[in-house]
Amino acid sequence: MAYFQPFEMERMMSKFEQEVEYNLSESGVHPMLLRELIADRSEILDDLLATSINYPYANGNPELRQNIALLYNDAASENVLVTVGAAEANYISIRTLLSAGDEIVMMLPNYMQIWGIAKNHNLALKTFHLCEERGWEPDIAELEAIVTPETKLIAVCNPNNPTGRILTIPEMNAIINCAQRVGAWILADEVYRGSNRISDELNPSFYGHYDKVLAIGSTSKAYGLPGLRIGWVVGPANIVDEIWARHEYTTISATMLSNKLAALALSPEIHPRILQRARTFIRNGYPILQAWLDSHPNMFSYTPPDASAITFIRYHLDINSTELTERLRKEKSVLIVPGDHFGMDHFIRISFGLPADYLTPALNRIHELLAEAGNL
Repeated sequence: MAYFQPFEMERMMSKFEQEVEYNLSESGVHPMLLRELIADRSEILDDLLATSINYPYANGNPELRQNIALLYNDAASENVLVTVGAAEANYISIRTLLSAGDEIVMMLPNYMQIWGIAKNHNLALKTFHLCEERGWEPDIAELEAIVTPETKLIAVCNPNNPTGRILTIPEMNAIINCAQRVGAWILADEVYRGSNRISDELNPSFYGHYDKVLAIGSTSKAYGLPGLRIGWVVGPANIVDEIWARHEYTTISATMLSNKLAALALSPEIHPRILQRARTFIRNGYPILQAWLDSHPNMFSYTPPDASAITFIRYHLDINSTELTERLRKEKSVLIVPGDHFGMDHFIRISFGLPADYLTPALNRIHELLAEAGNL
């Protein structure tokens, strides 16, 4: 059997997220009900019921691609490819741009799909880091030192998973300058864009600021619509067409109903309402988590996230993060993500974009485990 690097976090979540009583491992906000999306618009329901369950446009229905393009400066529908989730968008983008032996530079910590793709396809992987002691500020000096004329692609996640850090404009410009210096591409995973905890502004995309950017998005994280399995890549039209050709080897298309529902969600009329719903969950849930963390002052340290429904938390216990999360799952039926899944032991990632009557008892169960283990 060929060498294969499993995606450790997704393996854990795939196996156990439906088996626990409390799932705090997901990084998006509480999922939306279909009736919330449709609201009181009977004509929308009538249109859905009249839909032929046929193949959609393989690259995404025109209305959906146009609505996605509206989220980016100077983008048009030909700059957009609709995929089955952001995971497919990441995968086929890298498989289009890079060959075995090509050099890729990746931000850490990060969603580790790209790390695994690099391992499984023999890419030359380098990493630069967000600095915990500086509030997860990117180490631009480290990035500048490791980017060489051999670097073909720089992969970033903004807002960041797992820290929730939003890059500042000067930080984005510094990353762009590094890429421009050697002609490298930037692959920007922006699936948490719009999930701001404090501001209502839509944080800027890398797209439109450099001609070699692929911006990845999704309806999952900031919109509370993960079950649609709709993602996208936005980039130069000629490269998007090349990525589309790889899409025909993977999934061919998303579903017709997903295309229609995502087009509705991202329409100028409904999009602001859905983002505001997500921000409400984030802004109501974070104080609950923050108060719980602060009630254990000697056990946890953390930097508040700028965006997303997750917090990356350092814990001060003499136990491995995978062991801690396994005990929590088996003994308390609560699922969280160990820092090991980001290459950083003694951290955990906890989601909070959830109803209070779900989040609070889940945190109480974590407290119970810590108390029973004699760590309080």
